[in-house]
Order: sequence, then structure tokens, then C-alpha cells
Amino acid sequence: MLRARAQILAWLAAVIIAGLVWRKADLGLPFFAWKYGGSALWGAMVFLLVRLWRPQATGRFALVASLLIAAAVEFSRLCETPWLNEFRLTLAGQLLLGRVFSLWNLVAYAAGIGAAAMLMRLATRLPRTGSPPAP
Repeated sequence: MLRARAQILAWLAAVIIAGLVWRKADLGLPFFAWKYGGSALWGAMVFLLVRLWRPQATGRFALVASLLIAAAVEFSRLCETPWLNEFRLTLAGQLLLGRVFSLWNLVAYAAGIGAAAMLMRLATRLPRTGSPPAP
């Protein structure tokens, strides 16, 4: 369990760093790639956070929980309260919650969650160093 959490933490750190660079560095990306690539990385981060929280849970649980969390965050943008709007104007609020509701964000989140799930499944099936592939 400890090894699984350590591996998930490493992936999570890599995704967070990639997301910060994607959104904050001037990479010269077209708007579509900048916007929805960052959203896909955010979705991958949510998936990895769920896996970190429940590493023993099934992949299906992590997938469904991640999609529900992403949808809840996206639909929370339709709620306007002064304190929430103030938080959304901060860097943390922009990165964690975003500011503008968009159904396209849900598509990007789902793509990121799905990609993270597939990569994690693939990585856990790869042979360990020096060992032959499992039959």
C-alpha cells in the first residue's frame, strides 16, 4: 500500500508540475490546446488524488468518483457567492476551481481522467525491472 501511494504521489507531482507549466509558462500553444490541455491535466490530477485517497479501490470506483468530482467542480461555477467569487479571482482559485462554466471543460476533464486511468493501468501491468513479462 505504501509503495502504491508513493508511486501515485510521484505521478501526481508530475501532473501538477506539468499543469502549472502548461498554464503559466509561455509555451506558445494555440488557445484550444492551452485551455483544454490544461483542463485535461486537471482531470488527471483529480483522478490521481482519488487514487491516492483510496489506492485499494477499483479502477472503476476511481473513474466514477473522479468524473463526479470534476462535474461537481464545474457545476459549482454556476453558484455565485461573494466569498467564492473572491476565491476564484486568486491564483489558487483559478487553478483549483476555475471561473467560467463550460460543458467543453467536462469533455476535457473526462479525457484527462480516462488518459490517467489508462496510463496507470498500463504502468501497473508493465514488468518490474529485470523481470520477464507476466503470461
